[in-house]
Amino acid sequence: MRRKYHICCLLLLLTMSSGCIFRANPLTHLWFYAYGAGPGDDRGLSPANFLELRADGSYTSDFGKYEYGAWAKKDMQLFLTDQQHKTYIYSIKSLTPEEIQLVVAKDRTGYFGGFPLPSSQPAEDPFSPINNRWRIPATHKESDAEIRQRLLNHCQFWDAYFNWALNKKLDAVDVRSTPTAIKIYGNGFGLIPMEDLSPRWKSLFFDEEDCRKANDMVRDIFDHKTIAWPHTDSKYKFFIGAFQQLEQFLRQ
Repeated sequence: MRRKYHICCLLLLLTMSSGCIFRANPLTHLWFYAYGAGPGDDRGLSPANFLELRADGSYTSDFGKYEYGAWAKKDMQLFLTDQQHKTYIYSIKSLTPEEIQLVVAKDRTGYFGGFPLPSSQPAEDPFSPINNRWRIPATHKESDAEIRQRLLNHCQFWDAYFNWALNKKLDAVDVRSTPTAIKIYGNGFGLIPMEDLSPRWKSLFFDEEDCRKANDMVRDIFDHKTIAWPHTDSKYKFFIGAFQQLEQFLRQ
């Protein structure tokens, strides 16, 4: 009787464990583009391009422009329906918790590395719509207040980005590929000159004049305000503290 009881308990534990394994969806990760393969065009993707798939069926992505909406999988196809109700279909060539291979263009496969999802709280998720309003290109000539708000939201993205890396104990994160006017170094940051700004960053503004105004606003802070760099061994905390101060200066 005792032997049968032990066998039953073992079977129950195995059943529960198997259920947990099978319920886990390897798609629900944060995916960053790593590289492309094949003769086709990879659409200019870089390590800053991402796809965030959440268990509640929501997604955000940046495959050249920022989008958000609902996702679904059928067979080996991924369906992304964006905020404008347009559906994009990507064929899945391979899927593991560490990597997904998507057909991003004709004869071109994109390899994406898997990362842990950020907090489900939108304000703490660097890839949520609330932290990516700056990625939406301006549709009109913006006022100084609107440009300042765009810069503030951009700093909030970086703040959340480094907090995500800190909370998930990531060894390193990419800081070179994200479109920005702020160049991040190992021991600080600086302003990227107008002539060196990426085309993607410039495209977020209505025209070159507005883009220049944004650069001038950041330069004014760097020239007339003091960033109290945190004394910490953590690079993530170092930049979190610095960007939070930039946010405060932009609110003034």
